[in-house]
Formats: sequence, C-alpha cells, structure tokens
Amino acid sequence: MLIREATAGDWPHIWPFWHRVVAAGETYAWDPDTSEEDARALWTNPAKRVYVAEDETGAVVGSAYVTPNYGGPAAGIANAGFMVDPDRAGRGTGRALAEHVLAAAKADGYRGMVFNAVVETNPAVRLWTSLGFTILGTVPDAFDHPRHGRVGLHIMHRAL
Repeated sequence: MLIREATAGDWPHIWPFWHRVVAAGETYAWDPDTSEEDARALWTNPAKRVYVAEDETGAVVGSAYVTPNYGGPAAGIANAGFMVDPDRAGRGTGRALAEHVLAAAKADGYRGMVFNAVVETNPAVRLWTSLGFTILGTVPDAFDHPRHGRVGLHIMHRAL
C-alpha cells in the first residue's frame, strides 16, 4: 500500500467514501448532509496536511489529515482525521494511515495528538488504543447514533 500526500486531483476519489461514511452518521460529528463543497473545505483546507492510501491498483482507498488541534503556545498538539472506504475496511488501511500520520506528525514537530470526538461505539477505538492512545474522558450522551441511540464521545490523546 502506498501512502502519499494528497493532490487536488485526489478529491474526486476521496469524496465518494467520505460522503458514504459521514452520511451514515455513525462515526463523525459532521452533518450527514454535508455538501461536497463543504466536505472538501473541511477535509482539505490549507491548515491540513492530507494523505491518501492507494491499493496495489493505484485506487485511493483511504485518506487522513493532520493539523494543529490548538493555536499559539499549544500548537504543538496535533489533531487528525481518518477515513477508509467502507468496502476496504478490515484490510489494514486505517492502521497503515494511522502509523504514517503519527510518524509524519512527530517529524513535523508535534508533541502529541488529540482526538476531540471519537464516537464510543466506533470500532476504531480499538485501533487507537492499540496504537497507544488513551481515553482522557467521555462526554456522555453527546452523539445521536442512528442504531445505538445516544452514545458518548471520547477525547483521546497520545504523546508523540
């Protein structure tokens, strides 16, 4: 699997799975009806370093970004977002993207990474904890999950 920095030409390959994941309303605290224009601005704004994962055929099967979570004196703490094409789930794409982004964030001088809103029922919680993230706290009943009802949002952290 090749992981590389995204180019403007990658967005048409990211959008179909980005839309599918967000529209499902199970893992991201973004409006399920987000337009493509707004989604592109959220995912690829200039403050973010965006990456894509390609399979052996060159198809984009996942994407991630890293960005400062805070500004000013706290700008050394990163935030990141990850999306994998649901049809490619369970094949190691998320882990490969996570390992790449963690290494890139450290190389860029970040001291740690924080996730602000990880839906507690998201299967990726297992991935994040296996990569050394800890749950700092959980905001109870913060997320209206379409299958599980109201669930919590974890705030997770890892030093880099």
